[in-house]
Amino acid sequence: MKQRLLKSLSLGKSKMYTKNNCIVLSKLKYKDYDLIVKCYTQERGVVSYILRGILRSKKSQTKTVYFQSLSQLQIEENYRPNNSLQSIREIKPTYIYKTLHTNIYKSAIVLFLSEILSNVLKEEEKNEDLFNYLEASLQYLDAEDSFSNFHLLFLLKLTRYLGFQPDYPKKESQYFNLQSGTFQTYNNSIYTISGQNLTLLKSLLGINFEDLITIRINAKQRQDFLNMLLYYFELHLGDFKKPKSLQVLNDVFH
Repeated sequence: MKQRLLKSLSLGKSKMYTKNNCIVLSKLKYKDYDLIVKCYTQERGVVSYILRGILRSKKSQTKTVYFQSLSQLQIEENYRPNNSLQSIREIKPTYIYKTLHTNIYKSAIVLFLSEILSNVLKEEEKNEDLFNYLEASLQYLDAEDSFSNFHLLFLLKLTRYLGFQPDYPKKESQYFNLQSGTFQTYNNSIYTISGQNLTLLKSLLGINFEDLITIRINAKQRQDFLNMLLYYFELHLGDFKKPKSLQVLNDVFH
């Protein structure tokens, strides 16, 4: 009986490792040799991990390649609910990007989207639909050759998971109210849009990424619509910050 009790206590102190799929949102050097990595996980939403000593030696530093922006990984973690920083035992990629980090245009999109996602994703709870959306859409971008409007549709679809998706447009609607997220037949607010941005919004709502090839716009129209989308995010997310990487994205797709 005594031996069984001691064995039970011993097991209680042992570390319990579980597997969790994740998408890397950001990383930050901490102290001299540590790295803090913020991820969106399949099982627990947003989680931050600390990798102690990963920058100490060249051998360890090779593992940092796993933590490039928006990388898709499976991690073996020792999760403790009361800790703000969790620990990782093992890492392996679940999907290896072929172009996302080597194509300069796609890299600009990745930099931009990772900054936005790191800003807007805050919930520490499971949302498998959102995780699956991020996973599948990033894999689509990796494989696609025509992608200059990808980030526009990505952000528009993201609003569904954040709780402020625009309502369905009616043919007679000549305006869209950014504040209420509704289409209107009249202009009664400083937040209403019309013209080219309205036409593009109606075209993008309800289509899939495969249909983006039908959207034909120039760089100026793309930038104007993106600025409108970012303002839409700002109106609905109180602490939303315009990404610093926006200028890089505009310069690349100019």
